[in-house]
Amino acid sequence: MAPNMKSTKKLLIFLGKSVFSLLETAIFTLIPKPRKDVAGEIILITGAGSGLGRLLAFQFARLGAVLVLWDINTEGNEETCKMAQDAGATRAYAYTCDCSRKEEVYRVADQVKKEVGDVSILINNAGIVTGKSFLNCPDELMEKSFDVNFKAHLWTHKAFLPAMIANAHGHLVCIASSAGLVGISGLADYCASKFAAVGFAESVLMELFAQKIKGIKTTIVCPFFIKTGMFEGCTTGCPSLLPILEPDYVVRKIVDAILQEKVYLYIPRFLYILMFLKSFLPINLRLLITEFIGAFNFMDHFVGKKKN
Repeated sequence: MAPNMKSTKKLLIFLGKSVFSLLETAIFTLIPKPRKDVAGEIILITGAGSGLGRLLAFQFARLGAVLVLWDINTEGNEETCKMAQDAGATRAYAYTCDCSRKEEVYRVADQVKKEVGDVSILINNAGIVTGKSFLNCPDELMEKSFDVNFKAHLWTHKAFLPAMIANAHGHLVCIASSAGLVGISGLADYCASKFAAVGFAESVLMELFAQKIKGIKTTIVCPFFIKTGMFEGCTTGCPSLLPILEPDYVVRKIVDAILQEKVYLYIPRFLYILMFLKSFLPINLRLLITEFIGAFNFMDHFVGKKKN
C-alpha cells in the first residue's frame, strides 16, 4: 500500500474511533454505566487507621468487599478493622505497615498474598502534610512527604500490579489532591509529591494501554482540603466555589467513581474549571484569580493533625 493511502487509512481509523469514543462518553453521561459489583473483591486501603481511609473501609464493608487495611498506627488500624466488621465486612484484615519504607511494603505485601490472596483493588490513600513554607521545611520532612505521598505508590504497584495483569482484573486508585494539579503557597513539598503521584498514575495508565493489557482500571482522585484533621486550620477565601469538604461526601464520591470506573475525579467541580483556565490564561491573570479565591493564604493558620 502506498504511503499516502496508509496515512489516509490511519487518519480515517483514528477519526472513526474518536467519533465512537465521543458518542460513548455522551451516552454514558446521560445514562450512567451500571456500577460494578465489588462483593468478594480484595481491596487494600493504605492509611486506613483514620480519616478518609477509615471511611472508605466502612463503605466497602457494606458492599461486601474483603478488606486489607494498612496503617502505621496499629491501634487505629485495628479499631478500623473492628468497626468495619461491625459495619458488615465478612472478612477484614489489619496489617501494621509503614508505607514510606520500601522493604516493609514488600514484606507486608508478601504476607497479604499468603494470608488473604491477590489484591484486586488497590487504594493508595496514605498521606502526610508538613504545612511549612519551602525554606522553613526541614529536609527530612520533605523527604518523608515524598516517601509517603508518592514513593509508596511505586512500591505497592510493584507488589500488587503483576497479579492484576496475570488475572486480567484489577483497579488502581490514587488518592491525590487538588495540590497535585496546581501549586499552592505553603505546600511546596506536598504539591510536588502529589504532582508526582498524579503523573505516576497517569503514566501507568498509558503503559497498560500501550502494552494492550486489558482488565486493569485506573481512578485518580484530586479533592480540595477535607475536614479529616490533616488540614486543620486551613481556610478558603471562596467557600462557595472551593469549600472545605466534608469527609462523608468525599468518600461517597470516591466510591461512586470507583464503581463507575471513572479515570478522573476532581472535587469540587470548580476544579475542572480551574484546570481549564490554567491551560490558556496568562500568568498575571492566573495570579489575580489565585489572589481572589484566597489561595495565597490557605495555609496561614495551618495546625495540622493532632497527635494522640
